[in-house]
Amino acid sequence: MSKHGSRSKAWHGPQKSQSLIFVTALVLIFVTLILLYSSNHKKPADSSFGLLKQKWNSFKSAAKFDPTIEFRNGTDMIWQIPDSPKAVLFLAHGCNGRAVNFWDRSSKCPKCIGLPEERLLVLHALSRKYAVLTISSAGRCWTLGKERLIVKDIIQWWVGRHKLEKLPLVALGASSGGNFVSALATSLRFSSITLMIAEGVFDHMDISEDYPPTLFVHMPKDSYRQQKIGEYLEVLRNKGIDVAEVECMEFPVSRNFLADRIPGFEQAVSDKLFKLFREKGFIDENGYMRNDGRATHWKEALLESKTIVLDKNLVHYVQEELNLAFAYHEMTSLQSEQIFKWFEAHMS
Repeated sequence: MSKHGSRSKAWHGPQKSQSLIFVTALVLIFVTLILLYSSNHKKPADSSFGLLKQKWNSFKSAAKFDPTIEFRNGTDMIWQIPDSPKAVLFLAHGCNGRAVNFWDRSSKCPKCIGLPEERLLVLHALSRKYAVLTISSAGRCWTLGKERLIVKDIIQWWVGRHKLEKLPLVALGASSGGNFVSALATSLRFSSITLMIAEGVFDHMDISEDYPPTLFVHMPKDSYRQQKIGEYLEVLRNKGIDVAEVECMEFPVSRNFLADRIPGFEQAVSDKLFKLFREKGFIDENGYMRNDGRATHWKEALLESKTIVLDKNLVHYVQEELNLAFAYHEMTSLQSEQIFKWFEAHMS
């Protein structure tokens, strides 16, 4: 019996050990996969929650709008120069945009709109002592021929008139404005540029080694644009140009989201709209938009509800913020810290 028992122990011992190792390995793999999955899915939301701490009125003491409106070379321009400016920022809107989108309505600018993300970009800039210049495109979107020369002349004339020539000149353009800025940078010397939700028009340009450092701020959900940006990052790097990218991820809508982002938006209305979006299935159980704001029939649902009174002037504001939450193609101020750090890292 002892001999048989000895043989049995010799047979089952290694088998149990191998089984234990196998099970342990499986458990470790399973736990690792869970952690990776959790990290990948929580990171964008956690990051966005931090960015969203900045509300529409966060700059009350740091910066205030005091714009000047002018008309030159067939287009309107709106600008503001803070005390002791350290740089000049040119902002180019996207298709269907105008210079008035960047500034709050006031006695000095009665036609200004002050869209949530555009206005915050300007306030970020003013709080950091940037002189800000916005210009409207001649048509619905920017064009790259004569208009590029007109804008170049306007910027140079304005900078010279205000004796800002010695300051670093930077530019940020979104969508059509981003493509416009990428082309403008071949004929006007910027210390650095930011292309937002835009890949640039590098396929149609001869890029020299003195092309300005370029930051791409984009939304990876737009897979075509993400692919093109990846290609252009490589092209510019091969030219010896400093380049980087910032990816803007989706984030969940909350009860106070609209009230926090839109000037004068009542908390009660923000709460009611959140409930409506949830009831209609526009957002999932975690608050994420199921579709881009443009493809969401929230305005129709608002009319049907008859219980929520929303000023018609606020419709465009809500639309922009819903687009931003879905993170496919929209102006964003959430990454302002990275954008201005990029500008300041390349000022000589």
